[in-house]
Amino acid sequence: MCLRVLARSRDGHTRVKFGNVSPLIPSNPYRCILVGKSKTMGSEMKHDKAQAAHTTDPENTRRQILSAGALAAASLAGVALATDANAQETVPAPVAEQSLYDRLGGIFAIAAVVNYFSDQIIQDPVAGARSANPQLREWHTRHLDRLPGLKFMRTLWVAKVSGGPFEYSPVRPGATNLGLENAHENLRISPAEFDAVAGVLSRSLDHFQVPAREKAEVLGAFAAHKNEVTRGWRDAHQH
Repeated sequence: MCLRVLARSRDGHTRVKFGNVSPLIPSNPYRCILVGKSKTMGSEMKHDKAQAAHTTDPENTRRQILSAGALAAASLAGVALATDANAQETVPAPVAEQSLYDRLGGIFAIAAVVNYFSDQIIQDPVAGARSANPQLREWHTRHLDRLPGLKFMRTLWVAKVSGGPFEYSPVRPGATNLGLENAHENLRISPAEFDAVAGVLSRSLDHFQVPAREKAEVLGAFAAHKNEVTRGWRDAHQH
């Protein structure tokens, strides 16, 4: 309803016009009287009617339902993607298997085995100081001053072959950096003598209680160079 303020009377009352009647409304400082223009109320009524028509329109209702459904689907998809991403982040990465070098115990453990192994070869009747091979016999009786350096080179070789962080630089390089053919050419080591050295290596690994898996891998790496080590013997017997 719209009331138009006409004037304030001397007795403190506000006179308004309502239709053809102009009643007096007591002036109260603690009460607000909303007085507006008829155009304002008319605009609000038109707005309410338009909003009601918009709400009851079937086509508009269908659009609202479809829009709400699309928003819900997008929200669920976002939740699913976030859940999947979180699941991927929480999956633990596979643990890389340790190298043979690490499983053997590192450079100090390898050096200990090589030191023991090198001393034991000297005592071996087939490949050591009492060998029937004159080259091996001479090396193990007259050139033992070179044994510390040989132990050092053998340690680096095993460390490199087993996957350690060390570089092996041969004094007499073979076809590959780890090749042993040129280093053993003049010793003319026979297959039987090579096998005797492999036996010493096996017993040395047992002395340090190296587990069966690591022992087999070390012996396999050593056996892989058998043809290189025995090449000097083959060359000598071919002529």
